[in-house]
Amino acid sequence: MAGAGQVYDVAIVGAGSAGLAAAKTARGLGLETVLLEASHRIGGRGYTEELAPGVAFDLGCHWMHSASLNPYVAIAEKYGFHYRKGSYPRGLYIDGRKASAQEGTELDGYLDRCHEAVIGAAKAGRDISLAEATERENRWTPVFDYWTTIATSADSDQVSVMDTLHYNDTEENWPLKEGFGALIARFGADVPVTLNCAVQRIEWGEPEIRLETKKGTIRAKRVIVAVSTGILGAGDIAFDPVLPNWKLRAIEALPLGTHNRIGLMLDRDPFGPDFPKGSLLMETDTEPMGFGFRPFGDNWVVGYTGGRFAVWLERAGQAAAIDLAKEKLAKVFGSDIKNYVTKAIVTAWAGDPWVKGSYSAAQPGQGHQRAELARALEDRLFFAGEATSTEFHATAHGAYITGIDTAKAVAKSLGRKAAAQ
Repeated sequence: MAGAGQVYDVAIVGAGSAGLAAAKTARGLGLETVLLEASHRIGGRGYTEELAPGVAFDLGCHWMHSASLNPYVAIAEKYGFHYRKGSYPRGLYIDGRKASAQEGTELDGYLDRCHEAVIGAAKAGRDISLAEATERENRWTPVFDYWTTIATSADSDQVSVMDTLHYNDTEENWPLKEGFGALIARFGADVPVTLNCAVQRIEWGEPEIRLETKKGTIRAKRVIVAVSTGILGAGDIAFDPVLPNWKLRAIEALPLGTHNRIGLMLDRDPFGPDFPKGSLLMETDTEPMGFGFRPFGDNWVVGYTGGRFAVWLERAGQAAAIDLAKEKLAKVFGSDIKNYVTKAIVTAWAGDPWVKGSYSAAQPGQGHQRAELARALEDRLFFAGEATSTEFHATAHGAYITGIDTAKAVAKSLGRKAAAQ
């Protein structure tokens, strides 16, 4: 293994958005750095494949959220990636028909009341679930609950209102044509990384920290743990000494939920130029499903699932997910649309062995735990990633920012004062 026998200034575990940003920052500060990744690729929950030549499909993060505050916008421009600014009209279909204007107004009013109730509860210091804070006996409750699973990857009864209060949402959500995963991979392309190198044990009780990996032992003065709470919660990395109880409680309080996507390539455009680029398809007594239609003008659609339903559907298998998406579309566009599908990609984040979920959601009563997860242990064992971000959790740029901040904290702990590059 490269660097065997060397004592690094910092070893970084995980080459997702946080780990890559931490490694670049640490190297820019002059720190001897090693980056270790369990998977065969960099990017973590940012990963792009192609549905067809030139048609990018993001299996993970896709939107540059809070774009005016998002550092990936400048990175996208640096590398010549294209993105769409602004928003677009959204459609609503109920049992195969287009919703009336009155129904749309009713839904908007209900969602506004839900948001006000959530923020009000959080500001009052009531760390309760989104479900407890909002109207439950309403025609539109399933819509709020569905969008909650997409935004948080968990269900309304599993998410603290504090996550909504703390999240810094500018309502600027810009998608990337070439894929967000591709952008993260491009950003990290010049960062040395050891792939297929799962860290199994971190012995941090002595001045020289030892990391036991499948490729040998790494020694470092400091460690940045930039893996998901899914990995930490599963105990895939053993710590010696064991992590203190307050840190274990923080990990437990911020579990990963599941958000999956079903991408369907079509051989034609059955929607027409005026069809809304995003629409929610509702059916009586069944789970709603939102779709994105013809992103960037290409003939494909993407369906979104989240929370417990996404876990169930993932376990049912890819064929079941594809069939469900086709059935949902057929209710609106007719059964012929099923025959237009030429290729499909279905994500399965709950079963991903190197992540074990999509993104973190603070459980009710645990809205304070993100700061605790971020807190370093004895200025030697540091933590980064989206789950440690108090204002941009569940996002790639939140992870990125924590990676930079944590690398700077490591440099400070080592007495380095150089400015980051």
